[in-house]
Amino acid sequence: MKLVELDQIKYELTDKAQNLKELGESLDVAGLTERLNEINRTAEEEGFWNDHEKAQKLLKDKKSYESKINEYMSLTTELEDIGVLIEMAVEEEDESMVPEIRQAYEDFNKKSEELRIRTLLNGEYDTSNAIISIHAGSGGTDAQDWAEMLLRMYMRWADSKGYKVKTLDYQDAAEGGIKSATLLIEGENAYGYLKNEKGVHRVVRISPFDSSGRRHTSFSSLDVIPEMDDNITVDINPDDLRIDTFRSSGAGGQHVNKTDSAIRITHIPTNIVVSCQNERSQHQNKETAMKVLAAKLMELAKQEHKANLDELKGDYSQITWGSQIRSYVFHPYSLVKDHRTNAEMGNVYAVMDGDLDYLINEKLKMKD
Repeated sequence: MKLVELDQIKYELTDKAQNLKELGESLDVAGLTERLNEINRTAEEEGFWNDHEKAQKLLKDKKSYESKINEYMSLTTELEDIGVLIEMAVEEEDESMVPEIRQAYEDFNKKSEELRIRTLLNGEYDTSNAIISIHAGSGGTDAQDWAEMLLRMYMRWADSKGYKVKTLDYQDAAEGGIKSATLLIEGENAYGYLKNEKGVHRVVRISPFDSSGRRHTSFSSLDVIPEMDDNITVDINPDDLRIDTFRSSGAGGQHVNKTDSAIRITHIPTNIVVSCQNERSQHQNKETAMKVLAAKLMELAKQEHKANLDELKGDYSQITWGSQIRSYVFHPYSLVKDHRTNAEMGNVYAVMDGDLDYLINEKLKMKD
């Protein structure tokens, strides 16, 4: 009898209600509501738009708070509705309601888990936009092709999240693929989700560039930093910088504007190199490159526990290299494995199409 299935769901509702209550406490719904009320009061004050930048930030915060509160309240209503539907189905002995209730319960579990994951994004910069840089490892054309595959994977993932993607730098390789690329991924929590993607990514496959059809292993590295807020200033000594201009490269203008305005900045004490070629003028490219450099230096200072940027010395050009964090196997079987969490996905092609949420979320949950 299908109605027996509802007994199990009804039994689990008590635990779900307790979990939802704890989720509300983690979100601090009461605190969010109070902050939202404060913003609404401020927005009604005369002269609110005098400081346009501050007003925009407050409205952005308001949208974020409203979204979290509404999502939590919606889950509360959905859980109550499931309980009511179960009572109706049992009372009327209506088995036709079982599929609807089962689907509603599955949807509730999925949405509550997604919200729980977002509560883990409470780091200092987790809500920020993300700047990701992909670099092909040694291995010639195979590694360069793999770097381009990773670039496409993260662009697909960002698109699935509704994030905006902007190409800041794109260094294609003459033989195929890319040497490196830098993307700005704009959207709430972009850095929070992507921060753990930093590291070395390994691929095992039959090389499309090997006429003998042999299996090859290639590596590419990913660096991830948060985009710094405009009101955060980093004091960088101009004497520590070497600034070069060069001609933009790209796939037929698809990625960048082909002009002589591209900028490469080297921070001499650390040998950190950043490039930008996407903007329309040399001045804009330099401004964007400086923002990326400032973010990299702040991230490095944080890692090295240095309060003063002048203390940062040494060759950090390969800072993202180290032990691999994830393997993508195309042959002799299909598997993606994260070596930090042991999370696995059997469909490597789905992952390459941007289906990264499970792998990302499993690493985030390690905070628990």
